[in-house]
Amino acid sequence: MKESDILLDEFLNHLTVEKGLSKNTLEAYSRDIIKYISFLKAEGVSLLQASPSHIVSFLSNLKENGISVRSYTRNLIAIRMFYKFLLKNGRISNAPTANIDMPKLAARLPEVLSIDEVGRLIEAPKAENKLSLRDKTMLETLYATGMRVSELVSIKLNDLNLQTGYIVAYGKGSKERIVPLGENAISYIRKYLDSSRPMILKNRKSEYLFVTNRSKRLTRQAFWALIKRYALLAGISKSKVKPHALRHSFATHLLERGADLRAIQTMLGHADISTTQIYTHVKTDTLRAIHKKNHPRG
Repeated sequence: MKESDILLDEFLNHLTVEKGLSKNTLEAYSRDIIKYISFLKAEGVSLLQASPSHIVSFLSNLKENGISVRSYTRNLIAIRMFYKFLLKNGRISNAPTANIDMPKLAARLPEVLSIDEVGRLIEAPKAENKLSLRDKTMLETLYATGMRVSELVSIKLNDLNLQTGYIVAYGKGSKERIVPLGENAISYIRKYLDSSRPMILKNRKSEYLFVTNRSKRLTRQAFWALIKRYALLAGISKSKVKPHALRHSFATHLLERGADLRAIQTMLGHADISTTQIYTHVKTDTLRAIHKKNHPRG
């Protein structure tokens, strides 16, 4: 195994064990660094010999290939973290990324569905057979809790407490939080557990709440395909339907009705309140639109 491969494996193991990063983030960082190592190889430079100019050349190459600002930033973050790890472990004496600045990212407001659109989306599965009842239950649960799709499909039976109306969610870095369920979600989860889920499993066993005909848990990709299909049935614009559409709508609708930002932060599982504060901008935009529509001189 090449030295660069060994170092990359050690770094990814560090991120998994010490940082608790998600599988998706690890895969993205791994791809970014492999791409960076390939670039250095083409330049005839080893990973441990690279200078700031090599990193700048790599980043410039990414720009020339039309990479987005966010992807560019993620690549730089991955490389910086990698060299920081190598520095800490005595593999290098100076990090070549030390004086390379991060680009400024414009705040990207999340796409939010209106209450009417949320209602239409959730009502799209008619709950008239085992799979459509499962799908409706998932949509109800997603909007009731504001969970990430990855958290939703990972719910296990032991994470549920329908008696008290709570569910345990495991967020980024496997951080645990308790999220309340609404009455509608509880009602549909009970119906799903009593009728639909046993029919799907056909006497087979699964520890996961939401399952497929093969007794496996539903994947994020499969659920994303379901959301797109139901959005089409509900007549909702494609541009508004993203995997986190219901999560963003959950936070925005709570905030518009006077919920405390800290409480929303806890329910969403945000480590930093600044991440949650983006929804205050959405609220401001909503108020501006209402003012413009209804004020005589708006």
